[in-house]
Amino acid sequence: MINFLNLEYFLVAAEELNFTKAAKQLFISQQSLSNHISNMEKEFDVILFNRTNPLTLTYAGQALKKRARQLLALKSETYRELADIKDFSVGRLTIGLSHTRGRVILPEILPLYQEQFPNIDLGLLEGNSTELDNGLLHGDVDLIIGMLPFRVENVGTVPLCEEEILLAVSDSLLERFFPGQTDEIKAQLIEHTDLNLLSRCPFLMINKGNRVRTLADEMFADAQITPQVVLETENIETVLALAVRGMGITFYPKMFISSHKDFMDRARQYSSLNFFSLDSPKAHGTLGIGFHKDHYMSQAAREFIRIATEVI
Repeated sequence: MINFLNLEYFLVAAEELNFTKAAKQLFISQQSLSNHISNMEKEFDVILFNRTNPLTLTYAGQALKKRARQLLALKSETYRELADIKDFSVGRLTIGLSHTRGRVILPEILPLYQEQFPNIDLGLLEGNSTELDNGLLHGDVDLIIGMLPFRVENVGTVPLCEEEILLAVSDSLLERFFPGQTDEIKAQLIEHTDLNLLSRCPFLMINKGNRVRTLADEMFADAQITPQVVLETENIETVLALAVRGMGITFYPKMFISSHKDFMDRARQYSSLNFFSLDSPKAHGTLGIGFHKDHYMSQAAREFIRIATEVI
């Protein structure tokens, strides 16, 4: 019979490939961890680790690492399903979404959710699109929120609302690159947002791995443009603040603007910031919730989806 505690300890050791680090992460002694690994090797009658420096997995260890994830995920889902059947009054729900989107969306959802289900523990995984996709794939989160489609296998989706990626351009930047033509260029961009028109201008981008960056790169490729990227950062609010000061052009989700009234008022002290709708269909999409089709969806997750679709 497989000992799940041994399996959990093995998986941490297999990911760290260092017994000392794994033991510290598990809050046990290195000797205790070694004993758990030895017990598994005796149970399966195989060697799981090559005791070399650095530590490596044997072929058997690689096979068990793959199965260990699946077995532990199945164990977790089974407990959650049985808890739902017994009594939907306690539980845990982990949501994955970007930092900025969380600021805009969660205040609309979580107060209502907590009011209706006060005994559900809530957790957040805030990261870029790639991190959220991986979190859903590996069972670290129950649901993710972002622009559809999600780029992970076996994901089911629930649409929430329309979303649009806008181009943020300040008057001061246009005046610098198109002296005396600011109003004319703005009129052209309102009528037809052609990225080629702005190809000489600097761009401020969030890091690769974020969905907005992926869409921006695809639009540049479609326009056959190699942009002059003067700054990359993980924080989309940083690039917006710098765009206000005329350092460059950036891409910004329309949903975020409504939560920025005070910021926009302060921004006008420096320059006028313009938001232009992009012609590319890639800039127009749907915001949605994603869930893993092969993972058990708890009652807590279903209720979150219900409330989200009602208020967003």
